Amino acid sequence: MADANQSVWASNRSWGGEEREGLTVPGLVGAVLSLLCLAGWAGNAYTLALMCRPPRPAASLRAHLVSLALADLLYLSSGPLVAYNGVARDWAFGQAGCRLLLCLDLLTMHASVFTLTAMSAERRAAVVSPLRARRRQGRLARLGALWLLALGLALPLMAAMRLEERALEDGETRRLCTPSWGEEEVRLYLTLLFGTSFLGPGLVLAYLYAGLARAYWRSETRAPVRRSPSLRVLGLVFTIVAAYWLCFLPFWIWQLMPLYDPDAANRLSFRAQGRVNELVTCLTYGNSCFNPYVYTLLTRSHREHLRRARGRRAPGPGQAGGAGGARGGAEDAAGRRPGEPGRR
Repeated sequence: MADANQSVWASNRSWGGEEREGLTVPGLVGAVLSLLCLAGWAGNAYTLALMCRPPRPAASLRAHLVSLALADLLYLSSGPLVAYNGVARDWAFGQAGCRLLLCLDLLTMHASVFTLTAMSAERRAAVVSPLRARRRQGRLARLGALWLLALGLALPLMAAMRLEERALEDGETRRLCTPSWGEEEVRLYLTLLFGTSFLGPGLVLAYLYAGLARAYWRSETRAPVRRSPSLRVLGLVFTIVAAYWLCFLPFWIWQLMPLYDPDAANRLSFRAQGRVNELVTCLTYGNSCFNPYVYTLLTRSHREHLRRARGRRAPGPGQAGGAGGARGGAEDAAGRRPGEPGRR
């Protein structure tokens, strides 16, 4: 990045480079981004509704899923603005919009990954040290501290952003959100963000889920009745870690490459740079779309939560399912003779 005002982070909000081109590709990418946001809104809103209706999951899981869903909803809320900006090729939301939108991006990106890391740490603790994990208190205070830390990391960019008008080759002007810092300040700040929002949490997540997979493997293979580990569970663990790295690694490579190798991005045409911006932007929004489905809609605990809810709504005595609900009725029909004492 030879000029700090040509921030890749800023250009991430403005697609298509400086060359004028048709609206077909930006419009198509905007449509894809809008669909991602709709899917993410639906999944995260469903997660919030699920956490608020009985029977509620454990307090720890509920707190983390609510925090994660809120962070992802806020992050996805900027998607339509980014899509419009890509089609219009001009920033239409003023300097206040520059500061608020970029601050919201960083705040929710950090809050989301911090929540994922905290939830994964508690998951691992529940497997490795279940008694100690049950005694842990102050989860809401820790989540609040993580949100405050995320806000603190985002405030410097919010204070530095400004609206700049830049002249194009055809004589038109284009408004861009750019930081007022010099090149060295931009390099240091984005390197710090790379460590706090991607590399550090990513390594921690990989370590935690490797421990979970190892603990699960041992529990299955060393049980009294030896069982083969479920490929579904191990596949889910791999998917969680791989999706995180897949969604954010290209984004951060594209952010840092011009800072440490200024000639690298210049080897691409402005149009190619615009395509790369579009791809890495969609990937980061895709992660917020992916989170609610992998953590609540596709896990066994969610299916068991729905089964418990259906059992609670089951008909009363004398009707299908019996007094004990759907599961109790099945047990009666399957193996308990009249007068036999119930199972404990």
